[in-house]
Amino acid sequence: MTEYTNQLMLFKELFHKKVQVDFQGGQITSDAGILFLREIENRIQLIARVACSLTDKRHPGYVKHKITQLLTQRVFQIACGYQDANDSNELRKDGALKICCDEFPDSENFLASQPTISRFENAPSRTDLYRIAQSLVDSFLDSYAKPPEAILIDIDDTDDPTYGSQQLSFFNAYYDCYCYQPMHIFEGTSGKLITSILRPGKRPKGDEIAMILSRVCKRIKMAWPQTQILFRGDSHYSAPEVHDFCDEHNIKFVLGLNGNKTLLKKAQSLAEKAKELFETSKTPVKIYNEFRYKAKSWKESRRVIVKAEYNEKGSNIRFIVTNLESAHRTFVYEQAYCGRGAMELMIKEIKNHLYSDRTSCNRFEANQFRLFLHSMAYILLHDFREKCLKHTDLEKAQFDTIRIKLLKVGARIIDLKTRIKIHLASGYPEKSLFYKVYLSCASP
Repeated sequence: MTEYTNQLMLFKELFHKKVQVDFQGGQITSDAGILFLREIENRIQLIARVACSLTDKRHPGYVKHKITQLLTQRVFQIACGYQDANDSNELRKDGALKICCDEFPDSENFLASQPTISRFENAPSRTDLYRIAQSLVDSFLDSYAKPPEAILIDIDDTDDPTYGSQQLSFFNAYYDCYCYQPMHIFEGTSGKLITSILRPGKRPKGDEIAMILSRVCKRIKMAWPQTQILFRGDSHYSAPEVHDFCDEHNIKFVLGLNGNKTLLKKAQSLAEKAKELFETSKTPVKIYNEFRYKAKSWKESRRVIVKAEYNEKGSNIRFIVTNLESAHRTFVYEQAYCGRGAMELMIKEIKNHLYSDRTSCNRFEANQFRLFLHSMAYILLHDFREKCLKHTDLEKAQFDTIRIKLLKVGARIIDLKTRIKIHLASGYPEKSLFYKVYLSCASP
């Protein structure tokens, strides 16, 4: 394609005037809004923190791009919608991206190309990855001005289809494909990402879930010893190892519970009552009850809440298990448990809007590092939305909308001796919004 970029292109004439198009416009960017993310990074120091977690094994005499610059380039590209390392070949000359990577727009020091980025993604060791995971948790902790009274830890996984020979790629019958099954951990109230863990394409077992929870919660408890933690998850996160871990570390939990013959028998009278009420009122019915239950693998009996629902489609019975002993069962189910549905939107943003499933490397460690890069882009954009878009039309906008409205902005960049001037398009329709966001980003 490169050999054609200097060719003149002719389009339909306008009143006998030729319409000519070429790629000779000079230093023009299509991502001027990326400068907002530069301000956010300057505040939270996420990339700088993660860079300190990586071991640079390169020979100093051949190093052209520092670790921090490589991280900034890749994460900012992801935030702007450029999914692959291949995009670096052209974006390495982009003026706005160069400014974000601490290079002058017109300098001969171009950013990293695709081969350099690919080598970078394959460089981290398991120890480096563990330190990065800790850095993400530390970044989450630092995002609070003071320790909160309580936090909600939401945990869920999603499918990440794989192709070809990729390490730890398994066939998953539920998703009907070979895949990874990455696990995302969010704070349920704020939507902040705590960390992301790439996993083989199979459901996690109880001891694995307890191990992950242990590493995350212990780090949070160390920083916030007085903060109460409530753990929420679907039924496949409800395992005796998880229950016992939560009890031992004073962590509350509300978890889904798969029905069995014993549970269904205990809920039979409630289901019949729901059916009777529906037949009387001809309107959908939803009622709750609770009882103590102990499975064979459990050390002790636990509080189980059952929901019996009946409508024109028939009966629907669901169970949850919790160690919240005093809260009313309706509140526990409808507010505490059902509130975790918002996590689907968080996973949608990191997966669909930031393309976190672009894990196409052969090595599992390289794919975990890629997942961290996309997670860092999520943290930057979430912080940008939370702190700079308050009281604007984009206060609750999705990341793809924020990208289109504020990041993908065309501008001409002029690198002068004493300053760098960036001229946005005079016809840009979001001028007032852009300036309002600038005032929010510029204020301490």
